[in-house]
Amino acid sequence: MNTKLKCLLLDDELPGLTYLKMLCEQIPALEIVKAFNNPEKLLSEIPNLDFDLLISDIEMPGIDGLNLASLLDGKLVVFCTAYKEYAAEAFNIDAVDYITKPVKLERLEKAVFKALEQFNKPKAVKNFMHLNTNKGKTLLYFNQIQYIKTATTDSRDKTVLLTDGSLLILKNINFDSLLKQLPDTHFCRVNKKEIIAMSAIQFFNHNEIVLHHQRKNGKNITLSLSETYRSDFLLKVKI
Repeated sequence: MNTKLKCLLLDDELPGLTYLKMLCEQIPALEIVKAFNNPEKLLSEIPNLDFDLLISDIEMPGIDGLNLASLLDGKLVVFCTAYKEYAAEAFNIDAVDYITKPVKLERLEKAVFKALEQFNKPKAVKNFMHLNTNKGKTLLYFNQIQYIKTATTDSRDKTVLLTDGSLLILKNINFDSLLKQLPDTHFCRVNKKEIIAMSAIQFFNHNEIVLHHQRKNGKNITLSLSETYRSDFLLKVKI
């Protein structure tokens, strides 16, 4: 079990940032990785930072704390702000806690303890995605998916073939975003325009994959296996 959280601090006002850093240094459960007074600079450095928790202000120039937090996939967030009216929005994006300024050490310690508890809690295994579709916001369960392909009407959209034979259009989403949400061992991209569920495969060869599902003419759906994705596909077939 982790006893320390690697933490980033963000406040556009330097006195507030200095005070927050002083408080955090008094909490043994925190390891301060870096402090920022510019949200856009923090965002630009995210790919190179190893951290578990962000403690952030909300109202800042450029990008506000709420929007920034929504971009931090899987990271814990505690907000420290002078404004009470953002609390509902903060908890809508699953913030760990919401502290109004002036921040007191005891209150910050309580928030950090909640974050530590959440960090060490066994992660629930998700079995669905929440997506915008042609039928509105939809819960798409992984075991319903046969394959996903680029929509013919608009390449920004994706068409999903479901196990019952019906089709669903995913609105304005790319393959990289989908692959981040799909269980890695159960789905694989096989060419530039298609992702398949491994469970949908009937058989395959060096260049083609045949699915269990049949088209209206009675022939099984056949997809091309491109050289770019072949090694990843073969690795998943052997798992």
